[in-house]
Amino acid sequence: MSLSTQLEAGEDQYVLTASLDNARNLSNILKAIQFKDHATFLATSNGIKVTVEDSKCLQANAFIQAEIFQEFSIQEDSVMFRINLTVLLDCLTIFGGGAVPGVTTALKMCYNGYGYPLTLFLEEGGVVTVCKINTQEPEETLDFDFCSTNVINKVILQSDSLREAFSELDMTSEVLQITMSPDKPYFRLSTFGNSGSAHCDYPKDSDMMEVFQCTQTQTNRYKMSLLKPSTKALSLSCKVSIRTDNRGFLSLQYMVRNDDGQICFIEYFCCPDEEVGEQEQ
Repeated sequence: MSLSTQLEAGEDQYVLTASLDNARNLSNILKAIQFKDHATFLATSNGIKVTVEDSKCLQANAFIQAEIFQEFSIQEDSVMFRINLTVLLDCLTIFGGGAVPGVTTALKMCYNGYGYPLTLFLEEGGVVTVCKINTQEPEETLDFDFCSTNVINKVILQSDSLREAFSELDMTSEVLQITMSPDKPYFRLSTFGNSGSAHCDYPKDSDMMEVFQCTQTQTNRYKMSLLKPSTKALSLSCKVSIRTDNRGFLSLQYMVRNDDGQICFIEYFCCPDEEVGEQEQ
């Protein structure tokens, strides 16, 4: 009996139903924001937004558009719940996470509404596994109030160049300093680690620089411990947009192309290191 046939009987009762031919397209995106155990899911007619937060200083959002799914049905304006992300990923990769070339795991996610578990139907090679994961009351997510009208500086880089920079910088540094300026050095990353300071500069006309929109010189420091989780998203991405607003808050938006060539976005918001900010003012 096929996965779809097994589900047809109970189809009407679900407030949210989402199907993927390849579960890896979801698990890869979720792994890129898995730096805490729990995540908040918010589903609307546009798709699913998954949010993970740490200490009110860092927030990661994965945006999985409705078009990514082979089937996406929602019966309410919005559906929101909190779930153990680690358990969810364990379930999504129960068949080994697509380790065998040419073999994919089909997924159907169903949610019955407030208080009900998230039910996963996973099928590979004719074998169907059903997982039910308890959901929790969603906690209010942080509003970083990061709006485009307050953005001071913005660059879009090819991810390869940023990955290269991180391999050259000293990751023993407690902070990453980002300088963005309409004049030289334009875009500079600096670390201050055990082996001294290191800088990586990007000219505004670099081949790696796709967009350069810097209106004033800003130098901000961010705790490396907060930025390290975003390197998972960086490793998956093809482009990254780096923006800072008038408070020095940082937005890192990663464009990720999945196995089927579709585009998803992962965004990290990070607050600046307050102590350094106060000293420099």
